[in-house]
Amino acid sequence: MKRWRDIKSKPTVANQPTQCQLLHQPHATGKDSEQQLQRSLNDNLDIICQQVGHNTDLYMRPFGFCKHNAMLLYMDCLADKAVINQFVLEPLMRAEASDIGADVMNGDQLARSLKNTWIPLSEIEDTNDIKHLVTCLLTGSSILLIDGSATAIVLGTKAKLMRSIEDPPSEPLVRGPRLGFIESLRANTTILRDRINDPNFTVSGFELGERNRKKVALFYIKDIAEPDLVEEVKRRIDTIQADDIPETGYIEQWIEDNYLSPFPQLQNTERPDRVIAALLEGRVAIMVDGSPFALIAPVTFNMMLQTPEDYYDRWLPGSLTRMLRYLAAFVALFGPAIYIAFISFHQGLIPTKLAISMSGTREGVPFPPLVESLMMEISIEVLREAGLRLPVPVGSVVLVGGLVVGTAAVEAHLVSPIMIIVVALTAISSFTIPQYVLSISIRMLRFLVMFCAATLGLYGVIMFFIVLTAHVVKLKSFGVPYVSPAATFRTNDWEDFIVRFPIFKMVMRPKMLKSKNRDRQPPSPGDKSDKG
Repeated sequence: MKRWRDIKSKPTVANQPTQCQLLHQPHATGKDSEQQLQRSLNDNLDIICQQVGHNTDLYMRPFGFCKHNAMLLYMDCLADKAVINQFVLEPLMRAEASDIGADVMNGDQLARSLKNTWIPLSEIEDTNDIKHLVTCLLTGSSILLIDGSATAIVLGTKAKLMRSIEDPPSEPLVRGPRLGFIESLRANTTILRDRINDPNFTVSGFELGERNRKKVALFYIKDIAEPDLVEEVKRRIDTIQADDIPETGYIEQWIEDNYLSPFPQLQNTERPDRVIAALLEGRVAIMVDGSPFALIAPVTFNMMLQTPEDYYDRWLPGSLTRMLRYLAAFVALFGPAIYIAFISFHQGLIPTKLAISMSGTREGVPFPPLVESLMMEISIEVLREAGLRLPVPVGSVVLVGGLVVGTAAVEAHLVSPIMIIVVALTAISSFTIPQYVLSISIRMLRFLVMFCAATLGLYGVIMFFIVLTAHVVKLKSFGVPYVSPAATFRTNDWEDFIVRFPIFKMVMRPKMLKSKNRDRQPPSPGDKSDKG
């Protein structure tokens, strides 16, 4: 399997399909797609049944109208029967031959007349491609076949099966809209359209999956996003070759810049407000039908430590909580390693009273600090994973289990009480990271830096920090440095970095994105900043 950088780029289609065309996009021409419909109704039914198989949920409704035999095919579990009965069967079965003009038309002319005049559906097309018909049938559309016509009519009768829109559980907020994406791409597009009334808001459609075709949408604002960025994202998406795309995580792994890096190079989110804010900065978003998660590109490291609530609150508390997250991320990564380095190599750097207290608590512990730390860290990770997989009513047992295991380990003199404090502080700090994928990356790197500390002490920790810094400075996300704006010092980009400036002070979009329109809002009035 080849990734995007190993495949010759495909030409990008200049005119992408509109949202109403996403339901029935024609497939690429190939050997299978050359198979065409015949004029015999029975022959066409045999061909389609061979392609689909004799499934119990495939319904074939024969009926006659205007002295013509016809057959309506649909999947019982996917099609909306009420729409079929009201807008397809009822008008056709009550039609008169003189009204339609069926007595002077051949089969193909009759099919076109029905499509243009007699079937009141907004999503309707005619085709003679067997492969396209089968794909439409398996995605919820209905197929109307007429005896004597080599053209079939594809009817958009897909049932709307979706859950209610609710607050996303993966990104809870105290203050902010209680709105999250769902598994329907059409509903998610509607959510964004309803909240972005800019005519430059653009949706480009794709179909991915060699066997199971899935609709994928690329969102951007045409007069803000850099054209080269949009074209590069389209090019990478065009190179995806997979049987199925069940979730945006598949797309992320295909199009990211460096698959060997532990850091995520695209941001995933369930929140429409986060996506809208990213689009207004000049970024792009990717969504796939069947997944409530959107991908945002390009991203930087500081984006992973931000939440929409930073902007809904006033700038002082928003900046404070953001700085706390940076501190918590540092503790989550280096906390156990610093403890191991001081205990194993640099006891002289510990204050005397604290050193005596710590040595007393470690009395009777048979394991070195590294083994002690590994035991507790692995236990915490196992409990964390168990908490994610257990049902919600049982999930609270994990917290009790952690307390019981920690207390029992101290009483059995397997670990020291100070180790329990360090591990607990590390675990709590990792919970403050808003992005779960970044939390996983930090937890992986934590074990590596622990081994460096156990080998070389603080020198190992410092060397690890230097190597990690060199990696993230070199890392890019769609051409944007991952540690921007720290790596490329730009004054206005620091307005939304560690400290979040007041909203009326952030008048320019980030320079690192090279947006076509860099003016976010007019400059603040002079008397605005003078108010006490």
